[in-house]
Amino acid sequence: MKSTEVRKKSGICSYSYSLLLEGQKYAHCRKTSIRVAFATFKLLTLLFIVIFVIFPLSYKYSYKLQSSAVFLNFVHAPSDAKYKDPASYGLYASRNFYLTHDGGITLGVWQVLPENLTYFGNDTKDDRYFEESLANGQDVIIYHHGNAGTRLTPHRVELYAVLRKHFHVIAFDYRSYGDSSSVDPSEEKLVIDSMFIYEWVHNRTKGNIFIWGHSLGTSLAIHSLARLQTKGLKPAGVFLEAPFNNMKEEISEFPLARLFKNLPWFTYTVIEPMQENGFLFQTDKHICKVNAPVMILHAEDDHVVPFKLGKKLYQEGTKCRNAEQGPLLFKAFDGNHGYDHKYICRAPEIHDIIRNFTTIALKDKTKVL
Repeated sequence: MKSTEVRKKSGICSYSYSLLLEGQKYAHCRKTSIRVAFATFKLLTLLFIVIFVIFPLSYKYSYKLQSSAVFLNFVHAPSDAKYKDPASYGLYASRNFYLTHDGGITLGVWQVLPENLTYFGNDTKDDRYFEESLANGQDVIIYHHGNAGTRLTPHRVELYAVLRKHFHVIAFDYRSYGDSSSVDPSEEKLVIDSMFIYEWVHNRTKGNIFIWGHSLGTSLAIHSLARLQTKGLKPAGVFLEAPFNNMKEEISEFPLARLFKNLPWFTYTVIEPMQENGFLFQTDKHICKVNAPVMILHAEDDHVVPFKLGKKLYQEGTKCRNAEQGPLLFKAFDGNHGYDHKYICRAPEIHDIIRNFTTIALKDKTKVL
């Protein structure tokens, strides 16, 4: 009897002890959960402050950050880049050379011979042959690249191969890009580089000069042409691939900026300081002053410069330009083709587009102011 009672008491004690242990475990787990939740909250709060407060404020007061975001000139070519050997990138009958201006600024340049001259140009390293070829009266196109990379970036080389079927191709790196002078860039300085290249070509060719700008290069090209207009210099025609209307609207479409653009302080910390520091790129303003036919090319699936900004540029241009300045045309490429931001040159109809536009431009040339 006593042993039975002892067992009962022992069982009750064990059960009570188990309940006590479970209670302690629950309390410990609850405290741990609270500590983890609080630590997570602190971490998330800190991340929010860093990402959405400290970073935008740092951006506001850092010209260097703003410049890097716009120009991406820190994105270099591979360390084994062969600027002096265009043929190593499939550009036979081409040469590399350097031009110096603006108090010692050196620009790296490629001259890619038109396809009808490649047979002879492929076997010579004689600069004189290239210079004489440039002066022979065939049409020339000057390529203005966008931000990041250099004149030997693959998608650009792919475009040169298309363009050389119609033109002499002059491709150059602005200061701070490629093997050109390593100095801080600005819109003004890169416009000066673009003007210099145009004048250099103008002084050496009897052919018509066309311009091809891509992305950021469209704005630099149009700005430089508006300036050259005051010197009585104007191209036969201009191709703008994936252009935007102005930097104020384009900056909101930067991949990183999309995280911040709905914040109430986005304008104060991002847009206003960039405007104050001269990152304007007002293509929609300068296109009004360019007296030459303009063809805008834009892919609907462009994820870098949205299609809508190219369309806005076209709409603004049609409002401010008159018929005597030459036609402003717009060619959209269906997003299903996958040309995105860089590969309109792969469109099967690109050669017809180039031929048709150059015909229109040269026919219109006598009417352009």
